[in-house]
Amino acid sequence: MRLYEHEAKSLFAKLGIPVKGEAVVNSPEEAKEAAAKKGTSVVLKAQVLTGGRGKAGGIQMADTPGEALEVAKKIMALKIRGFPVERLLVAEKLDIQQEFYVGVTIDRINYKIVVIVCPEGGVDIEETAKKSPEKIHRLSLSINDSLYPYQAIALAKALGVTGGEVRKVGAIIVNLHKLFKSCDAKLVEINPLVRLADGSYVAADARMSIDDDALFRHSELMAMGIEKRHEEGEMTEREQQAREWSIPYLDLDGNIGMFPGGAGFGIMGNDFIEHFGGKPANFMDSGGGPSPERLAKMLVLLDENTQVKAIFGARFGGISRCDDFAKGVIMFLKEHGLSKPMVMRMTGNMWQEGVRLFEEAKREHPELFEKIEIHGIETPIEEIAKRAVELAKS
Repeated sequence: MRLYEHEAKSLFAKLGIPVKGEAVVNSPEEAKEAAAKKGTSVVLKAQVLTGGRGKAGGIQMADTPGEALEVAKKIMALKIRGFPVERLLVAEKLDIQQEFYVGVTIDRINYKIVVIVCPEGGVDIEETAKKSPEKIHRLSLSINDSLYPYQAIALAKALGVTGGEVRKVGAIIVNLHKLFKSCDAKLVEINPLVRLADGSYVAADARMSIDDDALFRHSELMAMGIEKRHEEGEMTEREQQAREWSIPYLDLDGNIGMFPGGAGFGIMGNDFIEHFGGKPANFMDSGGGPSPERLAKMLVLLDENTQVKAIFGARFGGISRCDDFAKGVIMFLKEHGLSKPMVMRMTGNMWQEGVRLFEEAKREHPELFEKIEIHGIETPIEEIAKRAVELAKS
């Protein structure tokens, strides 16, 4: 469960992690007032629960209150990755001399907490890890371990910090680890942690995700208005629609719509698409023994997604039945119609009956099946995934 930047910074301040005084505003007029009170150049930052704000124009400078008003109007008219901007953070523009990355997260392979630092901040840490892995420094800790000052100082020195500033940065790293554990977090990061001209250090940005299953233990968070919310924050319109239909669904950033048979099969399908050079547009779970009506609604979510260029369908009949799968697809075609190519395969429980239903429907309404390629057990699932990638690219 991701927190807003201003929420994370409030928690930072309580643990002694330095942040600058900032104002959360709900309108361009309030942004103008906040800028006037600061009496200096300001940064206006969109408060949305997703990354990529800067690239999308959600972080901009303003030198005067009047300019802050106009910039705020532009930012609040944006949708960043589908999320409308409803609030802004107005912060004093900092005299930045150097930027670093500091984060704490979970190493899911080794079942450890890992503290990560990098001398290059303000950039995508994943890209840095791929291109320049030698710049990433890690310290793994067991869940019950404390992070001692000498360990944090070693990490600060790995950042290139020297002299009396080593202890300042070390204290920030120690407190970030304390915050991670005290809030049952999954991720806490400062990107960037900045060194100012006077030698002080400030968390210029903050990202924090906590385990929503542990929220009941944290009355202090609920007192701040932090309540259980969607894993990545605001839901997209399709995610909201899927929730109303009780369909587990998550939007991704690819262009191949995933129409799976069960969560496990859905995960496998997404992996196949990635393996063959494609990008899934979503994750979706049909649930055990889905009705034809439910399956038809799943296809509506994909067909109406303008990002989707092709649909990959795969059904392995176990608890669920392939004839119900076929009925759902046919129902969708008759009631909604298909606007983009789809390749699908089904095998398992009642797959032959499913094939029969498709053949019968195709004889009656051949025009409905012009964009669909239907395969049975004779075609390997790998070939279906490859074909979906080809269709999306073409």
